[in-house]
Amino acid sequence: MCTGGCAKCLGTTLIPLAVLCTLANILLFFPGGKVVENNLHITDEVWYFGGILGSGVLMIFPALVFLGLKNNDCCGCCGNASCGKRFAMFSSIIFAAIGVLGAGYCFVLSAVALNRGPKCYTGTQWTYPFQDGNYLANHTLWSTCQSPENIIPWNLTLFSLLLVMSGIQVVLCGIQVVNGLFGTICGDCKCSFVQHHDCVF
Repeated sequence: MCTGGCAKCLGTTLIPLAVLCTLANILLFFPGGKVVENNLHITDEVWYFGGILGSGVLMIFPALVFLGLKNNDCCGCCGNASCGKRFAMFSSIIFAAIGVLGAGYCFVLSAVALNRGPKCYTGTQWTYPFQDGNYLANHTLWSTCQSPENIIPWNLTLFSLLLVMSGIQVVLCGIQVVNGLFGTICGDCKCSFVQHHDCVF
């Protein structure tokens, strides 16, 4: 597959992942699927907006750049004849690196949240009753959280989804880094013939 076509496939995959990560992060603001009376009762990691900013907003820019690479002509890009396909592929490496940072931020944040567990009411106070992810293997500890209802499976599911989807985003952006290097060094296979016959005139 040509480097431009590969980038378009990656961009097409990244956009729905970014939307899903944003939605997952928004749902985390409603512990157990309910509106909380006090925002201080929401797990701290939710407020770091890993899914909204890291795997959401920061991922849209690389995705749009990847999609645009397929449509760039061989003589130039963005209407600038001096801007070649290779420069466009090189710029995609920079945006891919931004995507890796954003998705990596969401990945680390989700891992920390899963290990720490949710903030919940234990009967005496709102706190983090679990340590080092001990609740993940021992479901009997889940009864420690009395409120919000179903907070543990709610957070566990959404943060796990964020962890998996951000991990996929890191891999896809990493692939584009390699793809962009090939495109920068070798050019796009679709353009190799056209450049020789058309761009010289």
